[in-house]
Amino acid sequence: MEKIGKIAVIGDTTSATAFLAIGASVYKVDDEYKAAEVLRELAKSDEYAVILITENYAAKNEQLMQKLKQQTYPVVLPIPGSNGSNGFGLAGVKKDVEKAVGVDILFD
Repeated sequence: MEKIGKIAVIGDTTSATAFLAIGASVYKVDDEYKAAEVLRELAKSDEYAVILITENYAAKNEQLMQKLKQQTYPVVLPIPGSNGSNGFGLAGVKKDVEKAVGVDILFD
């Protein structure tokens, strides 16, 4: 089943502002607690199909990220912040592929 919805971005001002250019709803936060609060609220809403959150905030809210991964929608994806990647997003992809396939086919 297809879900039509908006894209939301949660991150610090520098990281999130660029996404205004593609029409995303931007939520600028200053710490991981506010990021978690906004993420919970957006995930409850039927308005967003995709929520992007900077890796630094995603990593600090890993338990919430894992809980939201169990839902079909919204899709919650970590993205690198303005300081670059901390490896959290790529580690998640690696873990998911290993779970699906049974072995590390990406990095081994």
